Amino acid sequence: MYTIYHNPRCGASREALKILHERGGEVRIVEYLQNCPSKVELKSLVEKLGIKAEDLVRKKEPVFKEKYEGKTLTSAQWITAMVNDPILIERPIIVRDGVAVIGRGEEEMEKILS
Repeated sequence: MYTIYHNPRCGASREALKILHERGGEVRIVEYLQNCPSKVELKSLVEKLGIKAEDLVRKKEPVFKEKYEGKTLTSAQWITAMVNDPILIERPIIVRDGVAVIGRGEEEMEKILS
């Protein structure tokens, strides 16, 4: 089963979901703007992605520029920021069998689809 952290307003997220459906298999959709992952879940996603928490932050979002740009935060503080402002979470995140990718393009998704 795949889990996708999805924003239906995002073209890349919609495309990733379409690819998952085309490939078959069960898909659990988490609309993270309505059901924000907890701090524990976000920490787990960061670990599965193999990145720093700050690398999961969308830096082009207005809320980033207003509240966080130029600040040096710890991983825990970045995770708190994403819980407080879930629009900051990069999307889509796809998880399968304990592995996660940011599914921006089919090439990146191949890492989890095969």
